Amino acid sequence: MNISLRQLRVFEAVARHLSHTRAAEELHLTQPAVSMQVRQLEDEVGLPLFERLGKRILLTEAGQEILHYSLTVNRSLREMEEVLESLKGVNRGRLQIAVASTVNYFAPRLLAVFQRRYPGIGLRLDVTNRENLVQLLDSNAVDLVLMGLPPTDIDVESEAFMDNPLVVIAPPDHPLAGARQIPLARLAGEIFVMRETGSGTRQAMERFFSERALTIRQGMQMTRNEAVKQAVRSGLGLSVVSLHTIELELETRRLVTLDVEGFPDRRHWYLVYRRGKRLSPAAGAFRDFVLAEAASIAAPTLPAGQPEPD
Repeated sequence: MNISLRQLRVFEAVARHLSHTRAAEELHLTQPAVSMQVRQLEDEVGLPLFERLGKRILLTEAGQEILHYSLTVNRSLREMEEVLESLKGVNRGRLQIAVASTVNYFAPRLLAVFQRRYPGIGLRLDVTNRENLVQLLDSNAVDLVLMGLPPTDIDVESEAFMDNPLVVIAPPDHPLAGARQIPLARLAGEIFVMRETGSGTRQAMERFFSERALTIRQGMQMTRNEAVKQAVRSGLGLSVVSLHTIELELETRRLVTLDVEGFPDRRHWYLVYRRGKRLSPAAGAFRDFVLAEAASIAAPTLPAGQPEPD
């Protein structure tokens, strides 16, 4: 069979997302180009690799086998690249980083400082949700991941590098705005705008209330932080968000934080990578930079008039 590495990379992206569109976005290709690569691979294999059920696509048995070997081949190629980059030294090379969507509120500040120090290192940043971050870690597809709760079902190294205070937000005209020492039980009567199931922020929020035996009323569910903030501003409910996501809204008084018992809920941001992974000099330099300096560069601050974290 005359199978190309390009075909395997495109196939792996489609198999991971089960979507030609999302694979095309990840690879910066057009959807027709992705479909063509998959068709050419199927022609070489002589078997269909995907089957369509309504609007969904699923891997066939042959597709599952190709995916297994594709992951092995691509993992070996990445390891080879890392070894070759290590021979070039820390001032050269490529660095692939993936971050949670919430992390992207401060990630550009970190990358800007790092890039000024190491201008010879090429950076690629993927911003995605927790589910995709876990998949990227599982397939060893990126060098480093910045996220909230590290996965527990994958063998990873995780190192906390900065506080991630979770706060309760409300519109400025909410009856609880400006109140002090609000009992946690008072929130039981409020409606909460939620992130999607699987979101790191939502998992932390649900764990916080569950540990305190408090049931909250779920209102709308959103897949983006910006949508959550807009919903809260519009009076559709309260929400629990990372303080990193609302610095501008607090400064402009579009949103306020509530002084609720137990909040801010102190969580952390973690730098995560596969256990046993040999970090390239570029990845090692970024790891050291994040652990040493991220907090001083990107720690959030509350404007005057907002309750200070304990």
